[in-house]
Amino acid sequence: MSEIKTFRLDGVAIEFKDGDTIMDAALRAGAYIPHLCHNPEFTPHGSCRVCLVEVSGRRVSACTQPAATGLDVDNSSGAIVEERRNLLQMLFVEGNHVCPGCEKSGACQLQAVAYYTGMLSPHYTHFFPQRSVDASHPDTMIDFNRCILCELCVRASRDIDRKHVFSISGRGIGSHLTINSPGGKLGDSTFAATDKAARVCPVGAILPKHRGYEQPIGERLYDRLPVSIVGDVAAHESGDQGDEHD
Repeated sequence: MSEIKTFRLDGVAIEFKDGDTIMDAALRAGAYIPHLCHNPEFTPHGSCRVCLVEVSGRRVSACTQPAATGLDVDNSSGAIVEERRNLLQMLFVEGNHVCPGCEKSGACQLQAVAYYTGMLSPHYTHFFPQRSVDASHPDTMIDFNRCILCELCVRASRDIDRKHVFSISGRGIGSHLTINSPGGKLGDSTFAATDKAARVCPVGAILPKHRGYEQPIGERLYDRLPVSIVGDVAAHESGDQGDEHD
């Protein structure tokens, strides 16, 4: 019989397998670590840093840190929660997120994680960047105001769809999502509404056309169950969200 390997997450023993990250093992055990850019279908990226945990006095990303026997992982101390809250506040002010008027409200992972961490105000001064909306595709639109640069659509298009429709250009505050097409528009790219990349966005940046506000407020995914129970919106097929937990 093989030896059972464990580490401790907030004092609770978590079993792990060889090759697991802290996030892999935690998700399998049903222990929630807040995250945005992580999706178990893709190679860990570590870009959002919201899954920040402390291990042996070091702050690391749970989605990229390998699990190891005897680790003592802090996932919920006041200092960790405060740092996550600061990261989320910066994501809100670096884009243009208007939750009350967004059709993704109640089914947005960014919004849900913000509520989970107690982030009820942006705290920092809003940047109000000038960003466009691309409605050139017949079935799908992109609102760049809401993009948080998680690169889930980049990875989905590259690794699953094999199309390389999306990429990230620029550096620092100038970083932005780019469409790899002759005119730089989604409408003249190889993107299709059936692509995996069409269904992985954790916010309201990539949206299907002709289907806005399908579910009323109060009946949307995170209105009914918190993100710590439901998990990633990206893990649900967009058409199945309404029936997932009825």
